[in-house]
Amino acid sequence: MKAHAPCLYLPAKLLEAEPHLPAFWPEYQVLPWQGGQPNGQLALPEDTPASAGMGVIRRFTHGPWGVVRFGERLPPLTIIEAASPDPIASALSRPASAAALARAPDIIARLAAARLGGRSGLPDPGGTSLGLVIRSTALVLDPCDPARRATAEEARQRAEACGLPVRVFRDPFAPDDAASLWHESTGPFDPWSLLDGAAALFAASRPMALLAMAAGVRCADGPLADSDPVSVFARLITATRAANPFKRTPADLTEAIDLLALWRAREAENRRFVACLGIQGWKQERIGKLLASSRSGPDFFKHPQKAIAAAKSHSGALLVWASSAKPALKPEARRANVALAFLEDGFLRSAGIGAAFRPGGSFILDQTGPYYDPTIATDLEAMLNTFVFSPLLLKRAAALRQTILAQGLTKYNLAGGEPTITAPAGRRLILVPGQVEDDAAVIHGGGAIRSNLALLRAVRTAEPDAFLIYKPHPDIEAGFRQGRIPKREVDGLADLVVTQTPITALFAIVDAVHCLTSLAGFEALLRGRPVTVWGQPFYAGWGLTEDRGPAFPAHRRRHSLDLDMLVAATLILYPRYIDPVTELPCPVEVFLERLSQPELWPLGRWAGLRAMQGWARRHIAQLLGRA
Repeated sequence: MKAHAPCLYLPAKLLEAEPHLPAFWPEYQVLPWQGGQPNGQLALPEDTPASAGMGVIRRFTHGPWGVVRFGERLPPLTIIEAASPDPIASALSRPASAAALARAPDIIARLAAARLGGRSGLPDPGGTSLGLVIRSTALVLDPCDPARRATAEEARQRAEACGLPVRVFRDPFAPDDAASLWHESTGPFDPWSLLDGAAALFAASRPMALLAMAAGVRCADGPLADSDPVSVFARLITATRAANPFKRTPADLTEAIDLLALWRAREAENRRFVACLGIQGWKQERIGKLLASSRSGPDFFKHPQKAIAAAKSHSGALLVWASSAKPALKPEARRANVALAFLEDGFLRSAGIGAAFRPGGSFILDQTGPYYDPTIATDLEAMLNTFVFSPLLLKRAAALRQTILAQGLTKYNLAGGEPTITAPAGRRLILVPGQVEDDAAVIHGGGAIRSNLALLRAVRTAEPDAFLIYKPHPDIEAGFRQGRIPKREVDGLADLVVTQTPITALFAIVDAVHCLTSLAGFEALLRGRPVTVWGQPFYAGWGLTEDRGPAFPAHRRRHSLDLDMLVAATLILYPRYIDPVTELPCPVEVFLERLSQPELWPLGRWAGLRAMQGWARRHIAQLLGRA
């Protein structure tokens, strides 16, 4: 904020709900307005009534870039503002900057590719589903406004005389509670579903006309008819302000559009889920935020039959915590004609283990099955087999990998001391990460090996001269899960058992890693360590690991990958990240920044009791001679 900056007032409730709003006006001192006469200018959303005699009122709107609803929130990323009742008209009356003219084609392409700009939550089935043949229909848009009936009737007559098939739809920007002018008007639908099939629009509102221009669809009438899209959008770009809600700083429009595209995709996906199953109580608040959309949030159930019935009654999908799903769930959902998807923690979870009731911030949502189940072709596997990775995406993946290495990030990001390892000279140091033995990843993907002891025996047989370092899983170290090995058995296999040490410190000193299905193998790949897998984890079979477990069928692993392709899929495209500060969907880069702030990942309410339970289990294990 500039020293002695002029004051700009925003409604207090709006400012409280979206604390990043001052970033739109960095040249002002932005203050909350409770009512009364502001000592300065007042900025109000376009549709907010204001009392007369309030001085200078600057109206702002989201413009053609749109906004996405998450529950009760409509967090803005872009605004167009002016001291007039119609910010868009004001923006279109201004000259465009040379920079905006140069950027306009790219911005238009991004807007169209992400199908942005419509009202949040409208159905987007696509033009074909609406019976529209691509670019062959004259669309008459019902304004649902009696004051515009005469001009709408004239537009309809022109459409019927143009020689194309005519369809009548509600204008997507008409208020939901407004009555249609014509009984045959259908909708509302997302603007892009209509634009998929439109050859020309008649009686379109200005917001709809702007999106038509971005889609390359002709507006046959109205103030924007026959206008040059680049010129129009350049003027809008010149008048647009953007802000980053995570950093609370001004943002570039391209950055804002990319985030809007992510939000739109997440909101549309979230809208499908009306019921959740198997989500523990302490996770439900975060999962509710993860699945927020323009409709009411999902309900949580403990019993499969009730969850399936709820999803069916609302014509929605069911989301189950993957490791809690019983084998009968899939056929039961299929018989009920209910779509089923699976949720699990992501590959970079939080700063601390989930067993201590710390909320996660990274999740995997797969429409096919759990990512760790090698018996099925998951969404991740399909992506790795078919996705075309652009050079820009691979560059982003390489930068992401460097950030992970620089920050020493892993799934849990635990603190601990540096290891002191004294191995005889000339012996290879091999890290063997343990796993929770009743974990679904071990049960589904372990093959013939189902225990940490069996893994150690296999590695010792394969590497008789190596110096083996065994690292128990953090949940086992904490005493929360199964997988401890009798100490007398470990002594004959591992040369060293390391506890209370972050695994990143071990990656830095070992020559190789042997694991079953552990995510530690993936984390070792990120750090350039040779990895041998004895099971079937998601990262095996792509030419990046030495595979000692059961082989994947050739059609399940169609080609080899390089490391940045694997990173792009598994850490950028496949997971969902939620910012623990704003509780909004965020890119992975924002999530990595939040992982460096432990205070954002507090212990859960029952963590103290769980810690006592873990202490007791650890001491009982020590008395029984288990490592």
